[in-house]
Amino acid sequence: MKYYIPAIGISLMSLTGLSQEKVSIRPDKFIDPANMDKSFSPGDDFYNYASGNWLKNNPVPAKETRWGSFNQLRDFNAEAVKSILEDVSSRKGLQSGSAEQRVGDFFASAMDTVTIEKLGSTPIQADLKRIDQIKDTKGLVSEMAYLRTQGLASALYGFSVGQDRKNVTENVVNLSQGGTTLPDRDYYLVDNKRNEQIKAAYEKYVETLFTLSGIKPAQAKAYFGIVWEMESILAKAQWSRVEMRDPYRTYNKFSLAQLEKKTPNLHWATTFGDLGIDAPDSVLVNNPDFMAAASELLSTKSLQDWKVYLKWNLLKNASGSLSTPFVDASFAFNQVLTGQKVMTPRWQRTFSTIDRNIGDLLGQLYVAKYFKPEAKERMVQLVKNLSDTFEERIKTLDWMSDETKQRALEKLHAFTPKIGYPDKWKDYEGLVINRNDYFGNLRRASQWSYQYMIAQLGKPVDKTRWGMTPPTVNAYYSPVNNEIAFPAGILQFPFFDFDADDAVNYGGIGAVIGHEMTHGFDDQGRQYGADGNLKDWWTKEDADKFKALADKVVEQYNAYTVLDTVHVNGKLTLGENLADLGGLAMAYAAFKKTPQGQSNELIDGFTPDQRFFLSWAQVWRMNTLPETAAQLILTDPHAPSTARTLGPLVNMDAWYQAFDIKPGDKLYKPESERIRIW
Repeated sequence: MKYYIPAIGISLMSLTGLSQEKVSIRPDKFIDPANMDKSFSPGDDFYNYASGNWLKNNPVPAKETRWGSFNQLRDFNAEAVKSILEDVSSRKGLQSGSAEQRVGDFFASAMDTVTIEKLGSTPIQADLKRIDQIKDTKGLVSEMAYLRTQGLASALYGFSVGQDRKNVTENVVNLSQGGTTLPDRDYYLVDNKRNEQIKAAYEKYVETLFTLSGIKPAQAKAYFGIVWEMESILAKAQWSRVEMRDPYRTYNKFSLAQLEKKTPNLHWATTFGDLGIDAPDSVLVNNPDFMAAASELLSTKSLQDWKVYLKWNLLKNASGSLSTPFVDASFAFNQVLTGQKVMTPRWQRTFSTIDRNIGDLLGQLYVAKYFKPEAKERMVQLVKNLSDTFEERIKTLDWMSDETKQRALEKLHAFTPKIGYPDKWKDYEGLVINRNDYFGNLRRASQWSYQYMIAQLGKPVDKTRWGMTPPTVNAYYSPVNNEIAFPAGILQFPFFDFDADDAVNYGGIGAVIGHEMTHGFDDQGRQYGADGNLKDWWTKEDADKFKALADKVVEQYNAYTVLDTVHVNGKLTLGENLADLGGLAMAYAAFKKTPQGQSNELIDGFTPDQRFFLSWAQVWRMNTLPETAAQLILTDPHAPSTARTLGPLVNMDAWYQAFDIKPGDKLYKPESERIRIW
């Protein structure tokens, strides 16, 4: 799952999975008829039937780009964390190096606008001057490595240390396509009115930042031409987001000699040293064509052009952390991209920054104050219920052979659930946070994270690590670790509540659990084995049957549109759509085992099945700014909220029965055409 959630204008009550110290966004009724618009028929427009009045009464706030259940909960969590940040930043005499001291001083430094304004561009001036002194291509490549080690910029290509997908117990060097600023390569390569507007805003952004750094306006204008030309060349060499979803296509192992031959101008023999590691025997490259094009560009563009490109990467990365003119320029560009009306408050941006940089320190404070152990215990049981249900469904699949079923069950049984927060926290040993040095704190935190990352090279993979922090309103599945994770932040209404009936919890967090489990068997996840390794464990006949079913899902979602005419990319969103389809079906089957699921007792006028599907719908209700919708259709592997709500439902017989959906209704899909996979 890769979304966020919010809610306003509802009564505040005591909480769900979080402690009583924190109020809840839970309303008086878990399924509130006041949020529905019953002028719509559920068979014609279930999205508005379930949430129409809520959508009318909850426009996107000026500081947001979209507003729905995820955003409400994210906003609510941010307010909870704010109380922690304000508390620890105001305390005196905290032990040096403690979580409280470092979180508090980081927050204080970020809120010290007087010092930040005085400094202007001073924090990066020495770096800009160092770039000016580069004398040759080797110096350029060395500087790129230096900027990366300092967390100042990730120019030209991506570098990381992570698991080898075909040998997941090993950490290896990974190189990836990159080098561009705009959210997708289509912004450079596709000529249309919106992209022209974004290019004009980008030009102003580049010129403004260069001018603020001390460059004359006329020169800054020329610099944009250099940046645009170089990034356009790199964009052309990038593979599309759909192509990048193929785990085999993006698995390309090179020996050091092979890599140097393919990309000679990147001088890997010395560059790896500059990156702080010994030259590895082999390297994984996700797009060899891109790396070759990047190497060639180093020989075809002048040294001066490359200096401009490196300076731009430094400026854009630092701008949000410098004085107001830099921050305003970044926001002005973001406004054109997303349509956001006003800047997110500084304290909230700071929370996100601290969460990204020292998330385990902040997470410790968040969990200690707000997370209830009972929530973890309840989630353990829910995960088991969903797992048992998944097992039963696999065993009864009519399209899969016994041989593949056995391997699917082996993978399911090997799932590792993570709930709430890590068993072992990062301690950030040696990281100094200074109350009077915001940019320095950012730089030191980035340096620490980089050193932590490269230190994993040659070490056994640490499977206790999490991919999200505890306050995060989200969940994830990791194919290489074969694990599902649910941070503390999502274990709240509308996903989960101790006092809610099972229909609400199974339609909310139950569907989320099922979603993450199904990711292990979606078009990407199914290609990884029980041990996490990328390998084919399917019979050819079963794989062909799965692909045929998946193609039907692609076709279904291709037909959905946003902004009236812009179609959903069914191939880009396939993995998430398969997870929604399987997750909701799994959650419903598990719900039907509960006493409520087997009853017909009405609550607020709704049957148990109706409440289950309405719970699902209220999780995915969302208002989105048109500019953001246009961007997300290119970049987001999730379908828009309307499609996410309706897509699984029209394939579930139980939904038709719950709301008496008949032939002739706009959403009606003949039973023979309903897609059933898991």
